[in-house]
Amino acid sequence: MHRLYDFLRRHPTGVDGFWALVLLGISGLGLVSMADVNGPVAGIAVIPVVLGMSLVLALRRRATERMLVLAAVLGVCQLVLDVRVMPADFAMLVIIYTAAADGARWASRFALVGGLCAAPLASMRWPGEGVTVVGSVLFTIFQIVPFALAWVLGDSIRTRRAYLAQLEERAARLEKEREAQSKVAVAAERARIARELHDVVAHNVSVMVVQADGAAYVMDTAPDQAKKALETISGTGRQALAEMRRLLGVLRTGEPEEGSEYVPQPDVQQLDELIEQVRTAGLPVDYKVEGTPRPLPSGVELTAYRIVQEALTNTRKHGGENAGASVRLVYFDDGLGLLVEDDGRGAPHELYEDGGADGRGHGLIGMRERVGMVGGTLDAGPRPGGGFRISALLPLKPAH
Repeated sequence: MHRLYDFLRRHPTGVDGFWALVLLGISGLGLVSMADVNGPVAGIAVIPVVLGMSLVLALRRRATERMLVLAAVLGVCQLVLDVRVMPADFAMLVIIYTAAADGARWASRFALVGGLCAAPLASMRWPGEGVTVVGSVLFTIFQIVPFALAWVLGDSIRTRRAYLAQLEERAARLEKEREAQSKVAVAAERARIARELHDVVAHNVSVMVVQADGAAYVMDTAPDQAKKALETISGTGRQALAEMRRLLGVLRTGEPEEGSEYVPQPDVQQLDELIEQVRTAGLPVDYKVEGTPRPLPSGVELTAYRIVQEALTNTRKHGGENAGASVRLVYFDDGLGLLVEDDGRGAPHELYEDGGADGRGHGLIGMRERVGMVGGTLDAGPRPGGGFRISALLPLKPAH
C-alpha cells in the first residue's frame, strides 16, 4: 500500500485522468435519457458539457485556474442552453476544492463565490413543480452545503500545508542556526585554547632562551664549540618562539597587549585552591587523588584543570540546591584520569552550559576540544538516577 500511495502521489495527472474517464463513462450511460429530458437543442449541448467537465477533472491540478474558469463557463452554458444538472457536474465540486487548496488566492475566492451561487441559480432556472417557497429555499440551502464544504475542506488543506511548510522552514532555520552557533563556539574555544597554550609554551621557550643567553655570556672559560652550541640553542629558541607565535596567531582573536608577560597557566597542583573556592561558594566537593603524583606536560595539566573548573561551574549553575560533587584525579603510568560527578537535578534535556545536556552544550564542546588537543578521550552524560558525569583520560603522549 505504501508503494501504491507513492506511485499515485508521483503521478497526480494520471490519477485525475483515470477519474475523468470514470466520470465520462458514468455520464455517457445517461446521455440518451438526458437528451429526452433536456430537449433536442439541450440534448446536443450535453455532449460538449460532459466532455468539458471530464477535462476539468483530468487537468484540475495541472492548470487549476484555467479549469476553474472552464467549469464556470460550462455552468453558464448549462443555464443558458437549459442543460439540467447531471453527474458530470460533480467536477464542479472537485475543482472548487482544488482551487481552494492549490489555486491562486483570486481563484479560491472565485470558487467560493461561484459555488455559493451555483445552487440558487440552478433552483431559479429549474424550479421544482409543486414545491412551496419555503421548501424551495430549504432545498437550495441543502444544495449549497456540498459546495461550501468542498471549499472549506480545500482551504483547510491549504492552511495545513502552509503551517507544515512554516514548521519545516523554522526547523531547518533552527538547525542551521544551531550548527552556526556550534561552529562559533568551537572557533571561540579554539582561540582561547590557542591563547592558553601560547602562554604555556611561550613561557617555557622564553626561559630556555634566557638560560641559553646567560650561559653564552658567563661561560667565558668554556671551549669555543660549547659557546657556539649555546648560541645555536639561543638562536633556535628565538626562531621557534617566533614561528610558534605566528602559527598560533592564526587561531587567535586578538594579540596580547604590549608589555604583557607570558606566565604559566594553572595546573593540577592548583586544584586544591580551586576546589576550596568552590566549597566556599557553597558547593560541597569531595576531592581525592589516586596514584603517585608527578610532573606532567603543561598541556595535560592545563587541560585537567580547565575540565574540573568547567564541570564544577556547571554543577553550580544547573545542579540546583543541595547538590554535591566529587572529583577524582588518578595518575596512571601512561596518563592522567579525571572523574567529575554531581548529584544535581540535571535532566537529559536540561540546559548544560548554554546548550543541551546531550553533549551539545558549549561547555562540553570546549572540553572535547581541549581533550582532543592533547590526544585524549572524553565521556560525558547524565548519571542514572540524576546528576551528571564527566570522565576524561589524558595520555602523556599525544596519539599519532
